[in-house]
Amino acid sequence: MGSFFGIFLVLLFLGVPIALALGIGGVGYLYFSGHSALILALPQRMMAGVDQFILLTIPLFVLAGMLMNMGGVTDRIVVFARALIGHRKGGMSSVTVLSSGFFAGIAGSAAAEASALGSILIPSMAKQGVPAAYAAALVGVSAVMGGIIPPSITIIIYGVLSGTSIGQLFIAGVVPGILVAAGLLIYASWRARRDNFPTTPKTAWPERIQATVRTLPALLLPAIILIGIRAGIFTATEAAAVAVAYATLIGLIYRDLTMERVWNALVSTAVVSASILFITAMASIVSFVFTLEGVPAKIASSVLAISDNPYLILLMLNIVLLILGMFLEPISILILTMPILLKFQALIGMDPVQFGIMVILNSVIGMATPPVGILLFIVCAVSGEPLTKVSKEAVPLILITIAVLALIALVPPVSLMLGRSFG
Repeated sequence: MGSFFGIFLVLLFLGVPIALALGIGGVGYLYFSGHSALILALPQRMMAGVDQFILLTIPLFVLAGMLMNMGGVTDRIVVFARALIGHRKGGMSSVTVLSSGFFAGIAGSAAAEASALGSILIPSMAKQGVPAAYAAALVGVSAVMGGIIPPSITIIIYGVLSGTSIGQLFIAGVVPGILVAAGLLIYASWRARRDNFPTTPKTAWPERIQATVRTLPALLLPAIILIGIRAGIFTATEAAAVAVAYATLIGLIYRDLTMERVWNALVSTAVVSASILFITAMASIVSFVFTLEGVPAKIASSVLAISDNPYLILLMLNIVLLILGMFLEPISILILTMPILLKFQALIGMDPVQFGIMVILNSVIGMATPPVGILLFIVCAVSGEPLTKVSKEAVPLILITIAVLALIALVPPVSLMLGRSFG
């Protein structure tokens, strides 16, 4: 396996896209290990990796999010959140957390959320007197909710790779997402009082009602998806198609969608979906190489040689995932480690849904973790603030998300109680 990891790390250091680095690393391993004849079977395995009906959910959910965003939903969400809590001390910081939670139920991507909301909220907070570095850190860490609140693309990929029910994972991600939002809201309120952030005038009730009416249809999308899947009205794939139809209907009703915006949404969806599916195709090569070499069993044996305590194994696993998240995006982490993760899940004996939510949240938190979390780079580019200042402000916020991660890992009802309450 040294040849695989050696080639992969060298290509990654040279700036080669992760998907290509994974594929070339797999081919290099087969060649140098004397299995060159198996290289001929790789195209077939790549096609088999993406020839799954459930993967249709990815372009459909991405398109639904793009149509919502192009239709001005982002602006309406911010206006709605400002009307609700913008008048509080340092209200825009609380608005940022609330907007991130609402937008997470539409975008399905932490990076997309940080980009879309950062350009609106960071300047707004700065105008209110909130330090720009803190504003950027708050947007970056709040975007973590985009990876765990349904319909999350990361959840879909995990479900496809692990065989876990995507509908159950969607439901299980709701409570942890709410806990992250609650923790960040408490911190934002405390920080506003401590630093005496200025307040803004309270929004009049007619304006609140108007903002609610304009935003509520978009906020109903996650509920429609969850209830529809859980009630057996439609499957996860059909739910994605319903989301597209619903997003189009909302855009037409509010007359925000033009032919140009629809075309731009389609083009953006094609680019994003192609990149995700290409990485998924490369996953089959990595999985094949790991299975051929017996990597999951070897790693599991090495860990058990250190300790067979499930809590210690869980701690080591989470630390490794957090470190990986600082350098790789969640989908790449899942592709690279899924065979190993499934082996650890069996060793620990954790519920598959609980384990999946823990892994997904962990990998997304890594995107906001200094010094190289991609979400921090996004908000630094938007705000113009140096990475060192933003990273310093992000540390207490990240600790809140890690506390939620610990709750998920140690207290099963945190991720499972909502699904059980639905029967």
